[in-house]
Amino acid sequence: MTVPLTARLTWEGETVSSGRVRRVADRVRVIVAEMLERRIKDVRLGFVTVTDVRVTGDTQHATIFYTVLGDDEARKASAAALESAKGLIRSEVGKQLGMRHTPTLEFIPDALPDTAAHIEDLLAEARRSDAEVAAAAAGATYAGEADPYKHPEDDDVDVDVDDADPQDDDRP
Repeated sequence: MTVPLTARLTWEGETVSSGRVRRVADRVRVIVAEMLERRIKDVRLGFVTVTDVRVTGDTQHATIFYTVLGDDEARKASAAALESAKGLIRSEVGKQLGMRHTPTLEFIPDALPDTAAHIEDLLAEARRSDAEVAAAAAGATYAGEADPYKHPEDDDVDVDVDDADPQDDDRP
């Protein structure tokens, strides 16, 4: 049995049944972004960016990931504004998509900025630790010799090349 190529496609880590689902997700992202920019006039709504939209294979549910520029209070206020405007946004999505069933919408704050900030903190800590190690190593001296390993030329230190007489060899 051969599985058609469209049934094996993956998108954002999830299996997609067709290119139609991808197009619907892209269209929902554009519609929601335009709605937030032009039609939703809630004062609680901060600077919101729609980062991703994932639609189920049957296009019945759309998960919208967003980020908010600002502090934790601005995020909470924007989340409340999105929740209150969900019906208006869903009706506009239904009108513009022209589908038989309008997908339900779920707004989820994207963890990408928090993860990026955490990675930046870890990198700053690693840089600081490297600088401390470099500062400690700058004034340090070796406990023994600079090169603690034996080298083959060190074995013949006692023999002087000029004093060696080729006639003294016991060779026949």
